[in-house]
Amino acid sequence: MGGVLRAEQLWVETFTGLRMSGFAGLLKVVRERGGNGPGGGRPWCLPLADRVLLVAVYYRTNLTMRQLAPLFGISPATVCRVIQRLGPLLALAPAPRPVADVERLWIVDGTLIPVRDRTVGASSRNYRFSANVQVIIDADTRLVVATARPAPGNKADAHVWRASGLPAHCEGTTVLADGAYLGTGLVVPHRKRAKRPLLRAQEEDNAEHRRVRARVEHTFARMKNWKILRDCRQKGSGLHHAVQAVSTMHNLARTA
Repeated sequence: MGGVLRAEQLWVETFTGLRMSGFAGLLKVVRERGGNGPGGGRPWCLPLADRVLLVAVYYRTNLTMRQLAPLFGISPATVCRVIQRLGPLLALAPAPRPVADVERLWIVDGTLIPVRDRTVGASSRNYRFSANVQVIIDADTRLVVATARPAPGNKADAHVWRASGLPAHCEGTTVLADGAYLGTGLVVPHRKRAKRPLLRAQEEDNAEHRRVRARVEHTFARMKNWKILRDCRQKGSGLHHAVQAVSTMHNLARTA
């Protein structure tokens, strides 16, 4: 029996969250990164566009391999191989360095993603076994700039930030964060101290800080429309590849 889903406008826009122009951009990225693979081996039973659609549908719906297989007319094992082969190729492209004479404002925050892999996550404050993923967005465009590899969800944001490698990526850029990043050198709200109420100007600064920083929370909400980030069953680097791929698709959904 043949598959149901094909890389056509109806299926793409229904099952991936992308317009056709965005899906075309995703397909271009995969093709340029060698998605067709070296020649000489056994050919794939699906064309590249359908394989990219499969991966995008998997991240968007979080269906199991057995549920996806009949939709594309292939075996669960083939579904698994396609995801393992193409998932890493959807990684977020490195953000260009900010121009020296142009001020850019970035925002960082961590989000907890429930995982099944006990080597990646830990029992966390969301009452789930989760991983902490640090994400940087551009405050103006609300595009994802960079993400860090997942850390156990019981670690504090400031600790995960320092160990993530992201601070070096942010050199020369103003980065906003919440009070959990106190002492990291990022721009955080004024802190209230015992018997020392904040000045009016500091209260106003904090209100503006909250208003701008809320953009990263809105971005998390949009990213988690890709349901892989609500309950990731992938092991090892699977969550990292999923976060990177969702970041790429989120950016394409906003720009394409």
